Amino acid sequence: MADQQAKVTSVDAIEQFRATLVLFLTKARPTLEEIVSEVTRVKQWLQNDQLTHWEKQMKIRRRALEQAQAELFSATISTIQQASAAQQMAVHRANRAIHEADEKLHILKKWGRELENRTDPYVKEIEQLHGFISVDMSRAVSYLNEIIKSLQAYSELSPSVAPAPIAPPVVPDPQPEPEKQP
Repeated sequence: MADQQAKVTSVDAIEQFRATLVLFLTKARPTLEEIVSEVTRVKQWLQNDQLTHWEKQMKIRRRALEQAQAELFSATISTIQQASAAQQMAVHRANRAIHEADEKLHILKKWGRELENRTDPYVKEIEQLHGFISVDMSRAVSYLNEIIKSLQAYSELSPSVAPAPIAPPVVPDPQPEPEKQP
């Protein structure tokens, strides 16, 4: 136990690591937030915007079908005009358009559920990682700052300030030696 001094040769490596960690944290936090935001945006687009769009399209296409059927019906009951092939084609087109919108709605609803089932576990893990980076790694940066300060203070101590070695105590003999007579 003769030599128990820490040998601090450079605090620069710890400072460089701390700086790199801070740089990583400044890039990682926004990236993770952006990922969660993008997933949320896609869910909203799929479940709200697209669903609303295709529900409107269903209403518009149903009205077009009703219009085409009404024209065909009036042409067939009218004695003046014969039902034309164009009116029958308009009804078929309107039926196909409704069928297409119905399929799109069905697919949207399916993918809305599927997207949520597939992304939720990943979003939870990303949020946990974000929490770890925001809280724990910020504490690590603070801890590294304290280590750097302590090591710098330690390295600035001069060797002359170190305590002097203690000399062993002088212990008197317990019994004096008897004197010799001549």
